[in-house]
Amino acid sequence: MTDITLQVQSRSQTGKQVARLREEGVLPAVVYGRGFDPKNISVDSHQFAKVFEAAGESTLLDLSIDQAKPVKVLIQDIQRDPLTHEFLHVDFHQVRMDEKLKAEIILKFMGEPPAVKELSGILVTTMSVLPVECLPADLVHEIEVNLSSLKTFNDAIHVADIAIPKGLTVMVPADEVIALIQEPRAEKEFEAIVQAPAAGEQPTEAAAPTETPAEEADAKK
Repeated sequence: MTDITLQVQSRSQTGKQVARLREEGVLPAVVYGRGFDPKNISVDSHQFAKVFEAAGESTLLDLSIDQAKPVKVLIQDIQRDPLTHEFLHVDFHQVRMDEKLKAEIILKFMGEPPAVKELSGILVTTMSVLPVECLPADLVHEIEVNLSSLKTFNDAIHVADIAIPKGLTVMVPADEVIALIQEPRAEKEFEAIVQAPAAGEQPTEAAAPTETPAEEADAKK
């Protein structure tokens, strides 16, 4: 991925003044890091949205504050409105290029598993990101996972099966499952689920037979 530069401005507004910034389409933010003084900044909301879509949280950004020389940062933490999902605040972590950091790399699943296409199996992915440790320069945006090896219901892809870029140390066991194929439920199983009584309900019992007036008279003879 090519370098991504994000232009931001120093910010003096705090407290209730921040709400007015958001109304004007400006996103409040802060940049910090070990050995660096935290600094309040602001960024155009639409511009940040585009950058975040392209970079995510595992791609180094060049952050230029007030047109100054860019510094290397990662998007560290994002706050969103719970109803509208609009960005409310973002933290940028200024990194030191000579110090390792921990990050989560997106797993990009490639292709259609043969077991899905030919056996009507169901693809189950148990991980969407891979926790790693590395130097900032070794970060990658995503890691591809080829699904062509999933040919039967017994096949699975483990962490050890994927190609890990140079410089990354994976922080989960090598035998951790990333993807597998689940056998589709048989038609009878679906029928049983549909016909089964809901939780708390009692099975319907057949009503006891009732006697007709004629049968009652015969019984008394």
